[in-house]
Amino acid sequence: MSLFEKIMGLPLATWEEEQQKVGPIAGIPMLGLDALSSAAYGPEAALTILLVLGSSGLVYIVPITAVIVALLIIVYFSYRQTIHAYPNGGGSYTVAKENLGTKFGLLAAASLMLDYILNVAVGIAAGVGALISMVPFLHPSILPLCLIILGIITLVNLRGIRESGTAFIIPTYLFIGTLGLVIGIGLVKTFLSGGHPVAVEVPPVVPLASVGASVWLVLRAFANGCTAMTGVEAISNGVTAFKEPAVPNAQYTLTSVIFILALLLAGIAFLCLAYGIAATDPNSDSYQSILSMLTAAVTGRGIFYYITMGSVIAIVCLSANTSFADFPRLCRLLALDNFLPYGFANRGRRLVYSQGIIILALMSCALLVVFGGVTDRLIPLFAIGAFGAFTLSQAGMVAHWWKQSKAEGIRAEHQASMIINAIGAVSTAAVLIIVMVTKFSEGAWIIAFLAPALVFLFIAIKRHYDNVAKQTDCELSLDINNLQPPVAVVVMRRWSTITRNALRLAVELSPDVIAVHINSDADGGEELKRNWKIYVEEPLRLKGRAPSLKLVQSPYRRFFHPLFEALKEIEKSHPDRTIAVVVPELVNGGWYNYILHNQLTSVLKAALLLRCDQRVIVVNVPWYLERKRSS
Repeated sequence: MSLFEKIMGLPLATWEEEQQKVGPIAGIPMLGLDALSSAAYGPEAALTILLVLGSSGLVYIVPITAVIVALLIIVYFSYRQTIHAYPNGGGSYTVAKENLGTKFGLLAAASLMLDYILNVAVGIAAGVGALISMVPFLHPSILPLCLIILGIITLVNLRGIRESGTAFIIPTYLFIGTLGLVIGIGLVKTFLSGGHPVAVEVPPVVPLASVGASVWLVLRAFANGCTAMTGVEAISNGVTAFKEPAVPNAQYTLTSVIFILALLLAGIAFLCLAYGIAATDPNSDSYQSILSMLTAAVTGRGIFYYITMGSVIAIVCLSANTSFADFPRLCRLLALDNFLPYGFANRGRRLVYSQGIIILALMSCALLVVFGGVTDRLIPLFAIGAFGAFTLSQAGMVAHWWKQSKAEGIRAEHQASMIINAIGAVSTAAVLIIVMVTKFSEGAWIIAFLAPALVFLFIAIKRHYDNVAKQTDCELSLDINNLQPPVAVVVMRRWSTITRNALRLAVELSPDVIAVHINSDADGGEELKRNWKIYVEEPLRLKGRAPSLKLVQSPYRRFFHPLFEALKEIEKSHPDRTIAVVVPELVNGGWYNYILHNQLTSVLKAALLLRCDQRVIVVNVPWYLERKRSS
């Protein structure tokens, strides 16, 4: 087994796909981490906005969280319907495309793609932020830590679906258990103290208010807090990743994730108010995350604190795994519909859509670098894509049930389902408007611009593929009239084993062989003329063949222009023949050797193809250099 196979795993056969699917236990780490981890940064995002209100700002976190939990429950029931109605997955894109039209489907897909990319960046940045809270001296290394974690998650996902689920089971359930225990202990202490618990470690003093409360400020805090709802749609998008029965397994996973998330959000909000815990400035050296301060206040900074914070750091960083599970699947669906390059639909050696994984990693890396790995800078961009997809998906489901009722007759289950999805569509649309308005000047305009831009890109790719299909579709039989061998043109630099190999193939292809040499030396190619006469003309004259050598002078040392002019002359002299340009190429052992060879050859092949002349074809003739064998 090679080092590459040890790192990436052995190739998987197509028939092993069913073995790669997961049940609810592994489904929660694979597709639920995005939603669950938002408990770590959703409440903090809201409290960061409320920080300017001082201690009075804590009063608003409970009602804001209550509204978010209510929305979460509405969206939960809506996506249960989606899983049942669309068991083949696809989520918002498929639902919107089939029920609202292609353009709405593409807008949902663009929103989801942006959400997935941002989720990777926000999740990793939030996890590193939690690590900085626990180990403050690492603050200058935020960005390198983010990129290292991104690389690890990418590698795990390239190894396969099952690996990404099972590898994260322990940190996922450790996070749920430890944070649940912190909340449970905190609630008991709060109840026993009559609502005024004494902190084991007193949280930092909340700064004095700098402004008064306003509707606008509360709406901004609500918009930030809505990031806690991102990732809810992931399970409906990835139904096909579950073992049979896939639909019940997906619904059970969704129920578990939403129930746990709702409890965590409600518990964190209530205890922040009870213990007087407010956000701290994420850009300061004294920054501490909400969960760090809450855990220290409830249990102190003993061994349990470090276990809890370790699980928080792990789970928030690993929340990017949800995007790595769903983004490639969404790209595949778009590629199958010709809205993305075909390569996104191809499964790699480990039965994952490798191209989508790599593109997601690169785009997330760029985002982390641009924003310096700071969560607070990414939050304003985050919720728009998710709520855009929520709204289109729920509106699509309303249309779906309406079509069902018209086709099968109005039934009670259709009406109930339609009402549930209508409430979900209206609620998420209202939140989308609030988020757009409150976050527009903080960077939300970027997403508002990028989503339509992506839609135009999808349409342009589709138009290109349709045009290619139109021009290449053929219902005619093979044309065998006036068959003639091509004129073989060999591009020569000097006489060598490489050009000898290319000339042999050219002679096999055609009785008419022309060697073209672009000469910029003062000797006028005299050496090549002598070699040509000895090594080519004389052997072929015995066979009754007469190849020709065309020397093209280039006093200004240009290559491509003289060559193309020579090709034009050959085309004119053979108006009814195909011109086969034979390009010899040296093939060396390692990939790194291509840095030393074939630069001109590669450019020549590309230039010949870009001339868009259907009479000119390119024939590549490799000559393999022997490798030195170790004794």
